[in-house]
Amino acid sequence: MAIVPITLYGDNILRQSTKPVEKVDDEVIEIIRNMFDSMRNADGIGLAGNQIGLGKSIITIDISVVEGYEKYKPIVFMNPEILLESADTIIMEEGCLSLPSIHAEVERPKYVKMRYMDTDENIQEIELNELFARVALHEYDHLIGKMIPDRVSEGIKKIIKKDLQKIEKRDIDVNYPVVDNK
Repeated sequence: MAIVPITLYGDNILRQSTKPVEKVDDEVIEIIRNMFDSMRNADGIGLAGNQIGLGKSIITIDISVVEGYEKYKPIVFMNPEILLESADTIIMEEGCLSLPSIHAEVERPKYVKMRYMDTDENIQEIELNELFARVALHEYDHLIGKMIPDRVSEGIKKIIKKDLQKIEKRDIDVNYPVVDNK
């Protein structure tokens, strides 16, 4: 297990769609362990494969560190698909390990039903609500090359533009390893 540097806004891999995981082998298990280690080291609650520089369709989530969600177990989604999203939405502030220092109000469905492959290569379906749904949808966005700036209004984009430029130039302070784009 290892802590892997996080890719940041401006890194091309974050704008590319990921490839499906075909087989869960030792390499994939090691990637998952590294993703959990890297996510926890950065005080995150979700991480997508391309956020550690891998074009694999893997999401790790652990919301048990959030007050009120202690009973939730860490989970891995491979090759997730959205089956259903509620029409009811919630606007909530989101952050992202690939966008350090940026927080923005993002509107997302209150409920989502997803299909995914688990680490035993079984296809599962899961219904998620509120914070769990939000985190899963945020990480799913990464897998299809989307990020918070793609989900906010033009006004908010203008407000965060300078911060985005600083992140691209790595002119920021973070307390976790990040990919050096130089």
